[in-house]
Amino acid sequence: MQHKFQKHLNEHFPFLNGKKLLLALSGGIDSVVMVDLFQKLHYDIALAHCNFQLRDMESFDDQQFVQSYADTNEIKLFTTQFDTKAFAQDYKLSTQVAARELRYNWFYELLADENYDFLLTAHHADDNLETFFIHLSRGTGLDGLTGIPQQNEQVIRPLLPFSRAEIEAYAKQNQLLWREDSSNASDYYLRNKIRHQLVPVLQGLNPDFLENFKKTQSYLKEAQTMVEDASIMIYQQVAQEANDEIHFNLKKLKQLTNYKSYLYHWLREYAFSDWAAIYDLVESQSGKQIFSPNYRLLKNRNFLIVSRIAPNNNDKEYTIAENQKEVNFPLKMTFCNVDDISTVSKSTIFVDEDKLIFPLQLRRWKKGNSFHPLGMNGQSKKVSKFFKDEKLSLLEKENTWLLCSGNQIVWIVGIRQDERSKIEKTTQHILKIDLL
Repeated sequence: MQHKFQKHLNEHFPFLNGKKLLLALSGGIDSVVMVDLFQKLHYDIALAHCNFQLRDMESFDDQQFVQSYADTNEIKLFTTQFDTKAFAQDYKLSTQVAARELRYNWFYELLADENYDFLLTAHHADDNLETFFIHLSRGTGLDGLTGIPQQNEQVIRPLLPFSRAEIEAYAKQNQLLWREDSSNASDYYLRNKIRHQLVPVLQGLNPDFLENFKKTQSYLKEAQTMVEDASIMIYQQVAQEANDEIHFNLKKLKQLTNYKSYLYHWLREYAFSDWAAIYDLVESQSGKQIFSPNYRLLKNRNFLIVSRIAPNNNDKEYTIAENQKEVNFPLKMTFCNVDDISTVSKSTIFVDEDKLIFPLQLRRWKKGNSFHPLGMNGQSKKVSKFFKDEKLSLLEKENTWLLCSGNQIVWIVGIRQDERSKIEKTTQHILKIDLL
């Protein structure tokens, strides 16, 4: 197995040579074999062990075993302990999910704090098979069927091509010691049920089942690559990215016979989950929206718009002092006195400085706000009605700022100036305001 393992590393992970590697060591047979192999191949390694305190003294015996292993082999070891049950209860997670969150968060901290290049875990071919059936039993797409990735950024799983039987044979041949996790014998967890009850039946039907499964997953991964390529090509035709938003053209989208599959592929990374509601959104009225923890999907006329949920700062005001020449937050603006008026645009206005009350304020619009749009002969208009007439989307309304003087609006920034601050024949001091 050592020769086969080295060949696998040379073919798929040649960049590990000369790197600082952090190996996750639970004390079980899989991780012990992984560490032994990397030792014999003379890689620069350190070990990381998590005590989840889920099996009383057995968890601490595992930690002691790992400590003894590291001391005997003179390998640097990092250890930590978690109150996993309390964490799971606080965040309403299953024990397994809680342990995974705690483990990987700590691993990533170690990589950053101790300047390690990669984290290696001991997932193997049987783990991949069990994960396939877990995903299949819960309903999954192509991603769930392709199994555990060999590499996910800094996390590498070098044992994935190797079976549990190969790992056990190597451990016995090299007289390695390891810890048995008593919970592996229980069928309480779905993974163990699959391992103990389903997989033996399949292997009884065909002794080469695991090898054939690995071939099938390889074909699925090739199909996944084709799907990715097609998705990118269609995305370029249907979507436009601007101002941290993605706009999907619904007319072009609905011309696709399987547009729901494309939407799923494009939106899943934003953690949306109610897919039926998302598909209904395509045909719903403008203004409807759906939320994920950090993103919003909005139907705006002929577009679906994905945007990040901004923090609630509707009540936040920013002041601009007299003679202040520039503002860098929340918008970039400049203020300068000029002798005459040049070109006026949506991003440049000229106001009578003597009509202003300092400090000026930058704030969001509020329900009931009104102003006198420039060019309407002093007529007052509700800001909300103005937005409607201008056909602003919900996102555009939320991202609009008002420049105010006292209780009066001077400028709906980047859209329309107020009549009351305009330059007149009697104006003596002209202030030019630019939105950059």
